[in-house]
Amino acid sequence: GDGIVGMVFPNTSEEVVLKLKKGDVIPLAVGTVSWWFNDGDSELVIVFLGETSKSYIPGEFTYFFLSGALGIMGGFSPEFLSRAYKMNKDEANKLVKSQTGVLIIKLQEGKTMPKPNQNYTNKLVYNIEAALPDIRVKNGGQVTALTEAKFPSLDQVELSTKLVKLDANAMFSPTYTTDSSVQLIYVVKGIGQIQIVGINGKQVLDIEVKPGHLLVVPKFFVVAKLAGGDGLECFSITTSKKPAFEDLASKASVWQALSPLVVEASLNVSTELEELFKSKIGKNTILIPFKN
Repeated sequence: GDGIVGMVFPNTSEEVVLKLKKGDVIPLAVGTVSWWFNDGDSELVIVFLGETSKSYIPGEFTYFFLSGALGIMGGFSPEFLSRAYKMNKDEANKLVKSQTGVLIIKLQEGKTMPKPNQNYTNKLVYNIEAALPDIRVKNGGQVTALTEAKFPSLDQVELSTKLVKLDANAMFSPTYTTDSSVQLIYVVKGIGQIQIVGINGKQVLDIEVKPGHLLVVPKFFVVAKLAGGDGLECFSITTSKKPAFEDLASKASVWQALSPLVVEASLNVSTELEELFKSKIGKNTILIPFKN
């Protein structure tokens, strides 16, 4: 959908209002105050992904509401609020009790929200849907990676993102991060299968995925994706602004770099099978099309 976000960054006194559309990526630094408004005529879905190891409760976002039924305003006594905002106690009490919404509130009839600033939008928002893919394979799909090299604003959150679109029955080669970063994978569209193998060589996950599923790939674990008949689209973030990936089934894999004798010995196979193995993966990219 379409929407508007308003933000006040830490240690600033200016509200920045941005326009959002489908496919937009926007980084939010720790301490940012924000509000989100659906100004369109359809549903607006926003997916929040981030690194939470330093949160108040690790694994959960640490955030609080300034207003509403769960807002911090309601936690202070009328006496404290009246002193802080130089109001009498009745005014302060009314200010707190008028906030009945919890998280999502309906704008009153006739009310409008601030207009977005296009200059700030161009600087702080990146549309990954419209970007040229880094990898495109016929009948395989495409991969669009977004790091601070393309989008400097990502530097403030020390994260990177990737959009993978697999064509029908195509596969995303088994990959892992070599820099100890963690991946979060959110399924946007389509149905498929994802497998994750741990560092002990045991499969830790084998699941059919569909839109709305969220998966965590721990550091050094290997993950592979297989699209269903209608394709599969996944958006992911990695907890590094310059992630390092290694794949295991393409011409760029470590298997191609290893000498034939090492591959033969480690896999305990014949020279003929080692040569066949190398020749097959030598034709692959990270995206592997389906072939009958």
